[in-house]
Amino acid sequence: MCTLVQKYNIPGPRYTSYPTVPYWNVNDFSGVAWEKTIQKSFAESNNSEGISLYIHLPFCESLCTFCGCHKRITKRHDVESPYIKTLLKEWRLYTDLFSGKPIIKELHLGGGTPTFFSPENLKMLINGIFENATKAEEHEFSFEGHPNNTTREHLQALYDVGFRRVSYGVQDYNKTVQKAIHRVQPFSNVKKVTELAREIGFTSVGHDIIFGLPHQTLEHVEQTILKTKELRPDRLAFYSYAHVPWIKGNGQRGFNDSDLPSPEEKRIQYEKGKQLLTKVGYEEIGMDHFALIGDSLYKSMKAKSLHRNFMGYTASKTQLMIGLGASSIGDSWYSFAQNVKGLEEYQQLVENNILPIYRGHILTEEDQIIRKHILNLMCKFETSWGYDDEYFDDLPLVLEKLNEMHRDNLVEVNENSIRVLEKGQPFIRNICMAFDLLLHRKTPEARLFSMTI
Repeated sequence: MCTLVQKYNIPGPRYTSYPTVPYWNVNDFSGVAWEKTIQKSFAESNNSEGISLYIHLPFCESLCTFCGCHKRITKRHDVESPYIKTLLKEWRLYTDLFSGKPIIKELHLGGGTPTFFSPENLKMLINGIFENATKAEEHEFSFEGHPNNTTREHLQALYDVGFRRVSYGVQDYNKTVQKAIHRVQPFSNVKKVTELAREIGFTSVGHDIIFGLPHQTLEHVEQTILKTKELRPDRLAFYSYAHVPWIKGNGQRGFNDSDLPSPEEKRIQYEKGKQLLTKVGYEEIGMDHFALIGDSLYKSMKAKSLHRNFMGYTASKTQLMIGLGASSIGDSWYSFAQNVKGLEEYQQLVENNILPIYRGHILTEEDQIIRKHILNLMCKFETSWGYDDEYFDDLPLVLEKLNEMHRDNLVEVNENSIRVLEKGQPFIRNICMAFDLLLHRKTPEARLFSMTI
């Protein structure tokens, strides 16, 4: 396995979209084109499946040095109300484009730290969203909670407006690791908020664990998973730390590169962690994700309805996803659009009744075909091209790139399909890269992605 790690440990995308953001054709994108694809997608899908809504809440009271998200560090909570006001106005700009009342099937609050906001303000935000929207019958609303500041009042307020899923960022329980990433939170805090969520009625509690962190050892990973077993969260994200300080600036330079585990050590952490998670009752869902058999993510995987987008893995697919807030990304299926990242610019544009988009991509016919194959690989560990709308001209080139992975027993290649073998699942990003035609055609001038291992 170490030989394979050395062989395949290269920079690569995480494929929450295809094309990936660095390969968007921003020159042929326009706000008008984005609006047209939104209207088309809404008309095609709202009544049959509803839409998804991602809301970015960027504020944090302190900086976690492992984090790659867009955030604003502040202890001033007077920023909450103006930001919510802007979010609701941005939402109205979108609802004015729709041909009917949106039916929201999935809603996710990400950050930043959503629980930076007061329970009252979070409730006001959600109630404001539904002044001109309805909830799908089988909706799934979720939020990211910080174990140190999520209160009973936060959980109750969000439960009251329809939330039934919460995920907590655990990362690692070792104090040395926690200090290095500036995220000190005792097990007792995680235990308290996990039990509070269940007591109130949340049906899915998730924990995020990261391997490959500074000063982290195999023993730390194992101890974190054993502690996690005590709380038995319904689902787990077991992520590889993405070290990209050249993109994220000083936020990821709170430690030296020499403090990080080697690629071989990281792979051992992953393999041992995966074995231990399976041993304590978790099923692997897709890249980085595990769940108990009662969780909706596991049921979706078994039903082959698992989906992946900018929110990560989701239990069901919606064709249209609207992103609200600074830096948010939306997906109309036919195009992507990202909001400006600066808070002040974001608020000013919305105040002037302008959708705060600064870049995007209109998918070509080829893009849409490749996207489906990469989604299939990410969500089902297989894909096929038996029909005309699944075939593309460069498929022989893709199969040629898969030859070596086939020889390494990572994939099974058939006449009209491929299947990722268990040995190949840790290398799913590399396998998807074989299908990434834009990556083949244009070598980036600078390093853009984290390492795949």
